[in-house]
Amino acid sequence: MKILVVGAGATGGYFGGRLLQAGRDVTFLVRPARAKLLRERGLRITGLGEDTVLEPPLAETGTLDRTYDLVLLAVKATGLTAAIDDFAPAVGPGTLILPFLNGLAHIDALDARFGKDAVLGGVAKVQTTVDDEGAIRRLGPLQSLAYGARTEPAPDKVADVDAALKNAGFTAALDERITESMWAKWVFIAAIGAVNTLMRGTIGDVVAVPGGTDFAEAVVAEAAAVAEAAGYPLPAGDLAATRKTVTDPGSGGSSLYRDLLGGHPVEGDQIFGDLTARARELGVAVPLLDLVTLQLRVHQHRIG
Repeated sequence: MKILVVGAGATGGYFGGRLLQAGRDVTFLVRPARAKLLRERGLRITGLGEDTVLEPPLAETGTLDRTYDLVLLAVKATGLTAAIDDFAPAVGPGTLILPFLNGLAHIDALDARFGKDAVLGGVAKVQTTVDDEGAIRRLGPLQSLAYGARTEPAPDKVADVDAALKNAGFTAALDERITESMWAKWVFIAAIGAVNTLMRGTIGDVVAVPGGTDFAEAVVAEAAAVAEAAGYPLPAGDLAATRKTVTDPGSGGSSLYRDLLGGHPVEGDQIFGDLTARARELGVAVPLLDLVTLQLRVHQHRIG
């Protein structure tokens, strides 16, 4: 299976690198600046005692001249529109697209461009970041992909996708309820990001003060209520895990919160704006999520 990885950052670079290590036929589609860095320094994965350097096959944006069996899409939601145009030449009649983005707005955009049958659902869980030198640094042991068809019958090549992603150095699983899993992750990242953003502190900071735990649980309840109203109630285990994370004194901050503190662009509208818009359509009151949405829009306006 010929795989095109769109995005060589913290998620795409990590999982694409593992697939490359496992001998899969992987090419990375990157912009010229990232291509230059990867050619000079290689695709480097560090942290947790690891220092791996790979020399990945690269295709620069604007140069694609063939189609692929599978497109793994792992870009920031803010770069989705440009990325779709960049990888469109790689999509043929039998190509499957597997996106790993936050929220669900990207699914609507991909369906509109390529058709629902071509777009799988996906959930990536990994603790990585890109450091100042462009290396992918592991922050924790979590590394898993879940994926599955969103249509019935499932595309014929889904079994091939499953075979290509398994046994590549990370947990990979075919999920027959992938849309439900995507909603569960959306609630998870929205809850953590909202607690961090509204209180301007880590989870540990928030729950260390009177009222902090009640506040965190109220945020989870709002996000979970939207998922339930949309027809995808969180399984009890996922809901319990989210509550535990946002009330754990040892929990830190989300990647969105790190970007916020660093003065970088954040996925405010993709994670929160879309969620609150769906809440309004469904008649669900989400005052805390509305507030974090507004805060992040002000942040985006301020940094331009």
